[in-house]
Amino acid sequence: MSYAIFKAAGQQFRAEKGLTMRVPSLPGEPGSKVTFEDVLLSSDGEKVRTGLPTVKGAKVVAEIVRHGRDKKIVVYKFRRRERYRRKQGHRQGFTEIKITDVKVG
Repeated sequence: MSYAIFKAAGQQFRAEKGLTMRVPSLPGEPGSKVTFEDVLLSSDGEKVRTGLPTVKGAKVVAEIVRHGRDKKIVVYKFRRRERYRRKQGHRQGFTEIKITDVKVG
């Protein structure tokens, strides 16, 4: 099974063909293709290739499935004896993608 580790929006992800995953928000409409060319490591099942910093000729092709927002987290700041309290919620945006092809380079 071939796989690749690629970088998107400052984070690293492991991609295999047919896998569905969530990455930070990307521009594009659902159904459109997106290509990640910052491949840090790739493997064809027998040989592993590492990049300095990226693998030449390797890329990950994916299809955008949908956009959404994650579950809410609560950020609460509190200082005792100072009447200081701040409550704030945050929902991170994401893009769900399906990996269609992994070229190991």
